[in-house]
Amino acid sequence: MDDRVPLLDERFSDPGAQATPWAATREALENAQLFWLTTVRSGGRPHVTPLVAVWLDGALHFCTGPEEQKAVNLAGNPHAVLTTGCNRWDQGLDVTVEGRARRVTARDALERLAIAWAAKWDGRWRFQPTDTGFTHDGGGPALVFAVEPDKILAFTKGGFSQTRYLPAG
Repeated sequence: MDDRVPLLDERFSDPGAQATPWAATREALENAQLFWLTTVRSGGRPHVTPLVAVWLDGALHFCTGPEEQKAVNLAGNPHAVLTTGCNRWDQGLDVTVEGRARRVTARDALERLAIAWAAKWDGRWRFQPTDTGFTHDGGGPALVFAVEPDKILAFTKGGFSQTRYLPAG
């Protein structure tokens, strides 16, 4: 089940602001075309890069080549943050998802993720599941990661509010 309880942080919200409903934040995660992934290099410096991701089964999923900086960083430190939203201060919804990235190698999960990627975009992100992740036309292998949220924050702009989501139950 993918339900969460919204909790308004009044310290960072306008007077009278309301918590952003989980349905609105989940919709933003499901429909976002672009996320920014932040990982940590071995020396402690952050590394930020844009990528496509899929929200499925209560987690954000992304893929990367095994030699890319984000994969190297995650091998040494699994902590990650994915961010999506818009670059306006006066309207929109920004969302951050913090957690530990773990490899996805189960074939049934990879098959479902490949279908989700293909359905979300215009055909540019078509992957074939393998025993270790994905392959795709014209490219090499891709490692697939899931970030199950330790923390989700939503920032509503215009009428400013900050909402944190707690697991239901």
